[in-house]
Amino acid sequence: MNQLIKIAPLMLLISGCVVGPDWQTPETALPAQFVGQQNASLHEVSEREWWREMNDPQLTALIERGLLQSLDLGAALEQVYQADAALRATGVNSALDGSLAADHTYTKSEGQSGSWASNGSLSAGLVLDFFGGVRREREAAVANLMASEANVEVERLAWLAELVSNYTNARYYQQAMRLTESTIDTRQETLDITEQEYNAGSSTSYNVAIVQAALQSSQAELPAYQALYEASVFAIATLINEPAGPLLAQLDGTQSALQLPTTIDGGLPADLLRNRPDLRYYQSVLHQQMAGVGVSEAAIYPSFSLDGVVSVTDSVTAWSFGPSLTLGLFNQGALRAQRDQQMSVARQAEITWRSAVYAAVEDVQTTQSALLQYRKQSALLDQAAASYDKALQLGRTNFRAGAMTLLDLLDTDRSSASAQISAASAHNNALQSWASLQIALGAGAAYMPAIEADLSVAEPDSLK
Repeated sequence: MNQLIKIAPLMLLISGCVVGPDWQTPETALPAQFVGQQNASLHEVSEREWWREMNDPQLTALIERGLLQSLDLGAALEQVYQADAALRATGVNSALDGSLAADHTYTKSEGQSGSWASNGSLSAGLVLDFFGGVRREREAAVANLMASEANVEVERLAWLAELVSNYTNARYYQQAMRLTESTIDTRQETLDITEQEYNAGSSTSYNVAIVQAALQSSQAELPAYQALYEASVFAIATLINEPAGPLLAQLDGTQSALQLPTTIDGGLPADLLRNRPDLRYYQSVLHQQMAGVGVSEAAIYPSFSLDGVVSVTDSVTAWSFGPSLTLGLFNQGALRAQRDQQMSVARQAEITWRSAVYAAVEDVQTTQSALLQYRKQSALLDQAAASYDKALQLGRTNFRAGAMTLLDLLDTDRSSASAQISAASAHNNALQSWASLQIALGAGAAYMPAIEADLSVAEPDSLK
């Protein structure tokens, strides 16, 4: 013990030592521009309410209240509270230890008078963080909290992507049902004309049969679209944590057409490092694992602490105080293996981060390209649908005048119906690609309605 006291000043001199690698923000080479694009750098996009550009108040209302009610986001926020509590357990709170114990007992033996005895003890200990293990633990806990906060934004983007996708699909299936109902009306009219001609002897039962088959085929398409529409609405109800019945009635009563925004600004690849929450999440995980290397490294070296005990037994008081040293001897091989294992985990975390960066660049590149092509396709299919509709109107006029055969009219009818559905589908694809581009950019990741705008870490009401 005397030797330990003598080297205490040397311990104090090395107390600033922190083993393990110091954190540095990782870097990776990124292209200056996305392929085929000459965009300028994007500013902060985490608060952008990009869904408003689709000009649908009902979509905006669903997002506004859904963000407050989502169970997935609630679970992600609870992880933040958990990480914050874990952080508060590190540092000084981790280095300090101690307890108080006291008792007051009555003792009596047969044939002797009883007596009371009082005992009490107070013990305390302080770890001297000479090699930085405690500081590395706190550094890892801070990084874990940052990862949890970034994960909330990751979950929010995933939630937005799923809700907008289901909403645009629901509107598309509504439009497909309207177009199919219009086709049914047209074919019913054709059947009526054909039956009149058959009754008048100027048509055949074959003609009646093929027109009736065309009508029945279009009628058979409605249940499938209805099922897909309802499935999309049910998915939205789950996302916003509301009953499906009222929501279905609400959307049934409105059949708005979503507007395709004109903005296609993907910014620069380097913007993703700042705007993508998943990249910040993986970076924080990397930071946490690197700090863990320091923790495992410190475990190899001696552990010093100051310990003291004060005990009171009736009127007798005793105390002890002094430094102590703990050094693993026969488990050095295991400790070093654990350090090397943690180093590998940290290197894996770095590889994961780099992979996520390249995947993020691919996401933006792919969705931006898809959006440009779907916009072109949608415009061309809109023109084709309009041309087929005109051809169908002319064909019906010619058919009534006897200048066009029934088979030619039905062929034009099928082409027109197919073109209308294809145009609606292409418009939906373009909408979804535009929304996917916003998600890929990280737009809206930090947005919350004004009522819950403050997302700072706080203790949940249920635990107060």
